[in-house]
Amino acid sequence: MKTIVGVLFGWIGILIVMFVASIVLGLLLRFTSLADFTLQWATLLISFLALFTGGFIAGIKAKHKGMLVGGLTSLLFTFFVFCYQYLGLGATFTIVEIVHHTAFLLLAIIGAIIGVNMSDSQEKESY
Repeated sequence: MKTIVGVLFGWIGILIVMFVASIVLGLLLRFTSLADFTLQWATLLISFLALFTGGFIAGIKAKHKGMLVGGLTSLLFTFFVFCYQYLGLGATFTIVEIVHHTAFLLLAIIGAIIGVNMSDSQEKESY
């Protein structure tokens, strides 16, 4: 049960980071002369940050099995993106997107492992 709760909180963390980042990027696009090339790198870095943060939050909430929790968080995100692209846009993943989602998987796993270890240290201090 803790795994499911951790994954749900990780998803909420990912969505919050992406929502705030989309507002900031939208404002930057509106009020500055941000180039398309810069926007691509900014969105990629923000996505990396969002998945790491989501994995970290999932690990803190689950308090165990960091690799599993981070992997599930990232794989569900990848499944959601794939469904949106395939069903909504009629496109499949390209090689570049597969590489990006592999990096997302690794970052979410690393974030969850760190989150599990942070939750353990907090638990020990409270005794």
